[in-house]
Amino acid sequence: MEDKLSIWSLVLNASLVVQLVMLLLLLASFLSWVMIFQRNQVMRKAHRALRQFEDRFWSGIDLGQLFREVSQTPDAGSGAENIFRAGLQEYTRLTQKADSDPDMVMNGVQRAMRVAMAREEERLERHLPFLATVGSTSPYVGLFGTVWGIMNAFRGLANVHQATLASVAPGISEALVATAIGLFAAIPAVIAYNRFSSQSEGLLSAYDTFADEFSSILYRRVHRAV
Repeated sequence: MEDKLSIWSLVLNASLVVQLVMLLLLLASFLSWVMIFQRNQVMRKAHRALRQFEDRFWSGIDLGQLFREVSQTPDAGSGAENIFRAGLQEYTRLTQKADSDPDMVMNGVQRAMRVAMAREEERLERHLPFLATVGSTSPYVGLFGTVWGIMNAFRGLANVHQATLASVAPGISEALVATAIGLFAAIPAVIAYNRFSSQSEGLLSAYDTFADEFSSILYRRVHRAV
């Protein structure tokens, strides 16, 4: 009886539908963990790159020199650096025009930085919808497997002359395994989604603050040059 109720035997003896549900949930869990490790590396690198670039930016270095340095060795994972490059490149392009207007220059700079911000937001939030989907749907998919398994267990009672707990225990147990696997897939995905969403919002807020401060510096510079 104990061998029949082991996890491995319950999975092997489950109905085809329940086995497909378990396989789907295990696949979703595997993909979730792959994305969790990948997103964790992206977020850690983004935080580290933000601190390093802000230290260089506020060190008093000439903006032109800083632009040349980051253009020679660009760091695609540094959001602040990407925003800086986009803003200063647009600023340089517009101010080189003979009839450049300060307000037009600043509008162009802010537009370029907004585009760079949108790209950073897309990069930081990549794969998060998948984690949210796994976290919200896996328990229901597991519940579907459980309901299907319990239905099969009770239908099997029709072929039994005397209904006992031992006759339905394996069927109900294999059905409950589907729910357990659903929770195993959902819980880490939900925790990771909330954690990465919070980190993404914090980084985007820092990028927005940096863009405002950089825009103020360029505003003073372009009006001083008039």
